[in-house]
Amino acid sequence: MVSPHQSVGMLEVICGPMFSGKSEELMRRLRRASIAKQTVLTVKPSVDDRYAMEYVVSHDGTKHQAYALDSVSTILELADLQKATVVGIDEAQFFPQEIIPVICKLIDTHRRVLVAGLDLDFRGIPFGVMPMLLAIADKVTKLQAICTECGKDAHFTQRLVNGHPARFDDPVILVGAHEAYQARCRGCFDIDKMPSW
Repeated sequence: MVSPHQSVGMLEVICGPMFSGKSEELMRRLRRASIAKQTVLTVKPSVDDRYAMEYVVSHDGTKHQAYALDSVSTILELADLQKATVVGIDEAQFFPQEIIPVICKLIDTHRRVLVAGLDLDFRGIPFGVMPMLLAIADKVTKLQAICTECGKDAHFTQRLVNGHPARFDDPVILVGAHEAYQARCRGCFDIDKMPSW
């Protein structure tokens, strides 16, 4: 049993559609941890090469230094090497299932883990490892964007191909920004077929 005075790890998940401020919120929490003199490690998947490989970058240009990784096992090595007490993970939906035991190990070693990612893909289906991370999280923050069509709260990410909604059977992963995606509310979200649950 853990003593009430002993530090315990925790998982905080920040989710929502594109353009909802997930990376900004992640960076805000990481900056606060740094100000509190906590040792912070920030990582992202190497597939996220939209702005700069060595930074987490929000759509408004705010930057925070990060390691772009191909292997999730590297996270544990870096955390141990740097003696990190706080680990930030951006674009978690792009990491493989192997990140879940890595995150659990980080928590078990008394670290605070902050994860940001898309909870739904462009089809409106739970994205990659995010459903599991949401289920095991100690805290969840679900952000909304603003629908580009009507201005209501948006929690869907609309992919566009030549200005038209992408088809359900298009590839799930396509890294992009404003040129390929919009935030949409449920009423304005458009997909050619619904998922078969």
